[in-house]
Amino acid sequence: MIRIGAFLVGLFFSGWLIVSFGVGAAAYISEPPQETAEHAFHLHPKKLSLSSDGPMGKFDRQQLQRGFQVYKEVCAACHSMRLVAFRNLGELGYTEDEVKAIAANWPIQTPSIDPATGEATTRASLPADMLPAPHANETAARAANNNALPPDLSLITKARHGGAAYIYSLLTGYQEPPAELAQRFPDSMPGPGLNYNPYFANLNIAMANPLGGDGIVTYSDGTEATRDQMAKDVSAFLVWTAEPTLEKRHQTGWAVLIFLIIATGLGYMAYRNVWAGVKH
Repeated sequence: MIRIGAFLVGLFFSGWLIVSFGVGAAAYISEPPQETAEHAFHLHPKKLSLSSDGPMGKFDRQQLQRGFQVYKEVCAACHSMRLVAFRNLGELGYTEDEVKAIAANWPIQTPSIDPATGEATTRASLPADMLPAPHANETAARAANNNALPPDLSLITKARHGGAAYIYSLLTGYQEPPAELAQRFPDSMPGPGLNYNPYFANLNIAMANPLGGDGIVTYSDGTEATRDQMAKDVSAFLVWTAEPTLEKRHQTGWAVLIFLIIATGLGYMAYRNVWAGVKH
């Protein structure tokens, strides 16, 4: 009886699966899915080559400093970086005095408590402080950005498909909507406060073009601050913020790989030595 019951249950589920497949196939044939604007116009990230790419990759400190400058002068007005402390900037090649100066002169002061009154206040940042957020909370951030919430950039290259290439493509991808979009998908045209960007998931992004033209940043090393160069530099900097130990991970990985190769060779030779007399 148990076998018969199990057979009937299996038969029932198999039949139900066949019926469901048939119904789904019939619905697909009778009402095929319609192409969406995102499917037709969304673009994959452009190719981006950085010195940190690959198993031998290393950070270009000069580029990281330029990227930090772009973040500080352009992105920090809207986007927070709550997982990065000022003292971490020493890893970019800044001296201790430079880190102290950057913290003390940061446009947004660090929230604090007045020890005398117990009231909330602010103070100049110290190297041990995290980079202060540009807004007090999510409500304030949305109010300042047309109800859009700017994401924290600490781990953004890990949180977005395409990583640094996506950030670079997004920053250089702002353009006027193509005429074909207006003809085929008029409802997908950018509304008030939105901007067309084919590298963004739904094509229309609330963030205005942050790198609107060349020269909005003056690099201290004399590099020409073209829009493309600034996008590459800040993308490289965001790779570092998301994985500051990347170089150490690469070094450790190679050391472990070499160790495993040597250990494998020693193990094989030991195997041949132990079993040599038995096999012969």
